[in-house]
Amino acid sequence: MGLEWYITRRVAWAVIVTFIIVTLTWALLTAAPNPQVSQAATQAALQGGDPAEARERARELRGLDAPLHERYIDYVTGVYTLEWGWSESRNQPVTEALLESLYYTAQYSIPWTILTILLGPLVGIYSAANQYSWKDHVATGFAFFGYAIPNFFFGIILLLVFGVYLDVVPIVYNTDVAVFSLENAIQLVLPVFVLVTGSIGGTMRVSRNESAEYINADFVKTATAKGVSPLRIYARHILRPTMVPLSTTIVAQLLYLFVGSSLLVEVVFGIPGLGQTTFQAVIAQDTSLVLGSTLFFTFIATVGNLLQDVVYTVLDPRISFDER
Repeated sequence: MGLEWYITRRVAWAVIVTFIIVTLTWALLTAAPNPQVSQAATQAALQGGDPAEARERARELRGLDAPLHERYIDYVTGVYTLEWGWSESRNQPVTEALLESLYYTAQYSIPWTILTILLGPLVGIYSAANQYSWKDHVATGFAFFGYAIPNFFFGIILLLVFGVYLDVVPIVYNTDVAVFSLENAIQLVLPVFVLVTGSIGGTMRVSRNESAEYINADFVKTATAKGVSPLRIYARHILRPTMVPLSTTIVAQLLYLFVGSSLLVEVVFGIPGLGQTTFQAVIAQDTSLVLGSTLFFTFIATVGNLLQDVVYTVLDPRISFDER
């Protein structure tokens, strides 16, 4: 019952955290002036009408004249039933706009996530196995380079080199090509490379430091003396304990890059994903779409932290579920 009860409590806590964030978002949205209402009043004043009357009419059309508790209940109900309003800038429901954007974000975020999870720990363990050699220095230098250089700047440099001067990748993202095609792979290789370079640095450094503690451990020497193959030693006796603290680092790094850097990367490469949709919504003052994007990123962060706790608990057999 220990594991099931722990997961149930973590899921319940994730729901509570989401509810708190939704409530705070509603409070900030209510306190902020509505741009559509202000625009209606300004337009009425320019046309010689009554700004106050236009403002009240706009408030009535958007239900802003209702009592606060009714507006709060309607808002929370709409959030959990995925009725997130209408996007004025895209002229479609917010959920539909986000799903269309997610389609393009997933095309580069899925391979980026898979490559980061696979390459980060492996490069770190390989570096630890060749400590202080030229191989270790090359891997460490690559990690520090990816960690230090801004993703948007690196993306611009790569786009100039491979898109403008060498002309081997398209400068403008083409949404008409098939997902599983060579053309799509070519136009996504640079965004994936930029994000993998930025995320693999921290993962590699943590896995190198953690695995270095186990390479010379007594249980590894015992396994080597018994004739266990090096592949089994690194996969079973070194990689698994290394993944326990690394699981928290991977989730935190991927969430940070997904929420922050994906916006910059999509703007640089012209990918119409979630990041660019949020950016365009902010410029257009599309409150409903900005709010929907915020709720979506909040949901991703909450689920990611939940998976992080569950993975951490499953990987470490020393953890007692009954005490948590």
